[in-house]
Amino acid sequence: MSPIQLYFLEFLFIYTSKLLISLISLSISKPINEDLGNGIYYIGVNDDNLRQFEGQYPVEHGIAYNSYMVIDGQEVAIFDTVDKKFKDEWLNNINKRLNGLYPKYLIVQHMEPDHAANIDEFIKKYPKTTVVSSKKAFNMMKNFFKTEYESNRLVVKEGSTLNLGQHLFTFVEAPMVHWPEVIVTYDSLSKTLFSADGFGKFGSNNHDEDWDDESRRYFIGIVGAFKIFGCR
Repeated sequence: MSPIQLYFLEFLFIYTSKLLISLISLSISKPINEDLGNGIYYIGVNDDNLRQFEGQYPVEHGIAYNSYMVIDGQEVAIFDTVDKKFKDEWLNNINKRLNGLYPKYLIVQHMEPDHAANIDEFIKKYPKTTVVSSKKAFNMMKNFFKTEYESNRLVVKEGSTLNLGQHLFTFVEAPMVHWPEVIVTYDSLSKTLFSADGFGKFGSNNHDEDWDDESRRYFIGIVGAFKIFGCR
């Protein structure tokens, strides 16, 4: 692939994030528990005190750990967890939004701790929930939590679908964006892509800042080395 082609792919990857502004993995300009429409709710948390993400990336305005809930009638799916130190706030967000419902699925798209640290805590509270993820992710869970949740799991791969009711989720494998186990999920009802780390930026949701600059810095630092996988 020529340098011009690589530049074009990078350009495409960065600016596609504008189309996914409401459902990226690290930061969106949405307050806690906001209704995003079509039964999709934001249940993530903000870390306004963090100043260095993963010990190397300066983050003047902190970071957001994004998590989502999809409610379809009586059925509920949750996408990703949050950083371990925000366990209680995240579980409280879930409890308030459930309003008596019970989560049927916890969909884990990426195993980095800022996405997956609270899987085990969640299952302790909601033991009947089915964990949905890739085979590689379940292998990683065994290392993180000493279990692969064999009794209540659903292994998905490229092209697998999950019907929540009106919402139909289609799973796409996205290896090395930016870990090998990553999946992303497309919801055909809302035409929403839950994109794991694919289209992120730094910054807490409590701050307004230039989208282009921060998404470009995020892309270069986090997934830039694997951009060909993200643009496949």
